[in-house]
Amino acid sequence: MSLICPLCHQPLLPHAQGLRCDAGHQFDQAKEGYVNLLPVQHKGSREPGDSAEMLRARRAFLDAGHYQPLRDRVAEILAQRLAGQSSQVLDIGCGEGYYTAAMAAALPAGQLYGLDVAKAAVRMAAKRYRTAMFCVASSQRLPFAEGALDGVVRIYAPCNEAELSRVIKTHGYLLTVTPGPYHLQQFKALIYRDVQLHAAEEKVYEGFTQVDQQNLNYAMTLSGAEAVSLLQMTPFAWRAREAVWQALAASTSFSCDADFTLTLWQRT
Repeated sequence: MSLICPLCHQPLLPHAQGLRCDAGHQFDQAKEGYVNLLPVQHKGSREPGDSAEMLRARRAFLDAGHYQPLRDRVAEILAQRLAGQSSQVLDIGCGEGYYTAAMAAALPAGQLYGLDVAKAAVRMAAKRYRTAMFCVASSQRLPFAEGALDGVVRIYAPCNEAELSRVIKTHGYLLTVTPGPYHLQQFKALIYRDVQLHAAEEKVYEGFTQVDQQNLNYAMTLSGAEAVSLLQMTPFAWRAREAVWQALAASTSFSCDADFTLTLWQRT
């Protein structure tokens, strides 16, 4: 196991109904199967992360299959690089586990971890998906040993770059998913007077070399309810007027573009 204690950073080992380190810190496994490794002093707020309402909207949208091409592409890239190995892979900001489960299926010989700061998200993930190990933790303080992971997947999630460098082993991989230039431009047109394309993420991860980059774009046709769920998943939700929400909910269909950039980095 690659997990370490969030308090003293010693290895965590199975113990009774949870995990325990040699210093005596114990973390019980919830009935859904996850472990909470987020000490109260690291929470930052009473309930950090996405709200239950946002999580329900996201699950409803993802279950409809509109982002399945992205899910499949992420799993395919991991399988190409790590298939057949007993790889340790982390999905940062796993949410309710939609992508994590596909990664686990693509790497049956490995161990998939899903991590999110939102306890409600991890509970939903662990309850539905049993092929990965889920934990509540902060992406700013990853509860993993140095050089323990063969891969980390970051789909829109915040991260601490120093922590990524610490936990990914030499020659291990970091896979990032960011918005492509035309991603959800139709939503922008409902909210902003002047629609600007997404700027390409000009990101360099110190200690990593970019080894691949792919674009994935396709058109989606959504029902009114699905469009509302998708809007709730995006940063645009905070700027959308009430009239926008009402118009989407009343619509019979809404067409928009999905556009993603998938970038693969390797630890040097």
